Amino acid sequence: MKRQVSYKMSKSAFGWELIKWLLLLLTAFLGAMVLSSLIPQRAWLGVVIVSAVVLFAFLVYGSKHFVPAKYFYAGLVLLLAFQVWPTIYTVSIAFTNYGDGHLLSKEESIDLIEKDSFQEIPDGSRYDLTYLRAKDGLSSKIVALLKDQDGNYVLGSSEGLSSVDSADVVQEDGRDTIAGYSPLNAKQISGNDALKTFSIPKENSVIRPLGLNSAVEGVLSMRYDSRTDTIVDQSNGVTYSAREGNWVGSNGEILPQGWREYVGWNNFYQVISDPVIRSGFISIFIWNCAFALLSVLSTFILGLICALIFNSRHLHGKGVGRAILILPYAIPGFVSALVWKSMFNQEFGLINTLTGLSIDWLGGSLSAKGAVLLTNLWLGFPYMFLVCLGALQSIPNELNEAATIDGASLTKRTVSITLPLLLTAVGPLLVASFAFNFNNFGLIYLLTGGGPFTGNNITVGDTDLLITYAFRLAFGGTGDNYGLASAVSIFIFVLVAAMGAIGFGRSKAWEDMR
Repeated sequence: MKRQVSYKMSKSAFGWELIKWLLLLLTAFLGAMVLSSLIPQRAWLGVVIVSAVVLFAFLVYGSKHFVPAKYFYAGLVLLLAFQVWPTIYTVSIAFTNYGDGHLLSKEESIDLIEKDSFQEIPDGSRYDLTYLRAKDGLSSKIVALLKDQDGNYVLGSSEGLSSVDSADVVQEDGRDTIAGYSPLNAKQISGNDALKTFSIPKENSVIRPLGLNSAVEGVLSMRYDSRTDTIVDQSNGVTYSAREGNWVGSNGEILPQGWREYVGWNNFYQVISDPVIRSGFISIFIWNCAFALLSVLSTFILGLICALIFNSRHLHGKGVGRAILILPYAIPGFVSALVWKSMFNQEFGLINTLTGLSIDWLGGSLSAKGAVLLTNLWLGFPYMFLVCLGALQSIPNELNEAATIDGASLTKRTVSITLPLLLTAVGPLLVASFAFNFNNFGLIYLLTGGGPFTGNNITVGDTDLLITYAFRLAFGGTGDNYGLASAVSIFIFVLVAAMGAIGFGRSKAWEDMR
């Protein structure tokens, strides 16, 4: 009998060991896939991080030692991936001009400007084009086999042109090629990013691909001069100098293709100094604080009242009532927000239809704010109801019974006993709820979109929160500005952290009420 139990245990242990090593091999495979995309991009920091994660996974779980690390390693990796790294990346972006027109590196912007300035010469040569790659696989360099209108062949690369004897050209899969090379198919061409800026220099012109199978001769009206770090427009002689991530012309014109560059504290200074951003930031901050505070108070008061009612021992049908009250909490928030948005419609909304009113709920400043608070009350009070109900059920009945014997009324017992003990349990949750509502992006975005907007100002809305304001700076308007939006996000983080620290400090006073 003991031998059978031992056999079953050893078999089970072998099964778990097999699963463990299969998971480790899967981790290694996924790591190798990530590395295969990082190495060609020369993202060496990412290579080091991914390699360290995989190696430490084998070290921790492939060994019988490091037992404590087995329990927190996965959580630590996820913490670094989804909390620490996004925070570090956001902070780094805040010190750059990263945004619309500044997405590329300086070298990439130069290539793009020159490519866009390409103009075909009216009487220039046209070629049949075939992309070739060496068959030995040792070199990833791609060259172009060109055939002109007279049937002559040349081999082109980024270094220039070299002649090819027509007798050396052979056919492979119906396409021209030469010994030692194989032609690329359409899939290989379209999937190669290097070919997007492929060009062949000629004596006084360049040859650029036109589609997949042809090339034309032309000139570049915009030329980069590495000696002076300028771009010269050959057509009118305007010189564009590199300045703070932009190409600024001698005539004051700025080219649309800039590059990403470190700008220091400029974004933070802009938030403080720009009158439009500063005034918008202050007005939104005031409403943001009021929205979060009113949301917490309204949901807590309604949830507490419902909890006090359904905590009564003399109330029948409490189970059904509790289930009905938590239904708004069970429905996805984005669905409820869209339903409430339709009910607030001025012409066809349920609210105006039932009341006989004709209020443009989402079109006026005060009415839109009231609509947002009412919707958030509907979404938030079931959570407070559950929290308060659980806290009430943890309060000993002996305290209320003793107070009743001493002649204390229901109101006196609630204010002097129930509420202080309740706040001791739910105080930290109220602070956390304030922080959540301070950044309640989904409700504002789905219900009002931050509006209504006053006049022609589409940057600052009457129901905007700081988080929706940062979103609009990053992805709205005529141009995206990720650097400025990241700076605003850091301001939001500092404000929420400061208010949270003050709130948690205040909540410690409730501990003395026990």
